[in-house]
Amino acid sequence: MSIGTGVVLFVIGAILAFGLELDIPGVNDDFIGYLLMAVGVVVFIVGLVLVTRRRSSVERTRTVNDPGAGQVTERRTDVDPY
Repeated sequence: MSIGTGVVLFVIGAILAFGLELDIPGVNDDFIGYLLMAVGVVVFIVGLVLVTRRRSSVERTRTVNDPGAGQVTERRTDVDPY
């Protein structure tokens, strides 16, 4: 979600900085556009870092001797969601 939010903020900032000529007293639309573009880049990079962050996993193996079925081996891999 943060990757998309960063892209949207960047696009809105680019529209304000380069596409619109607004004359609102006391507000510089170019500065607000550049600010939104910078925030969009930061949010996009943070989103990429969170997506590509390495997840840790633990693998457990358990072997049980079952008289009816013989030897049963169970493997379980748990992945940390964060």
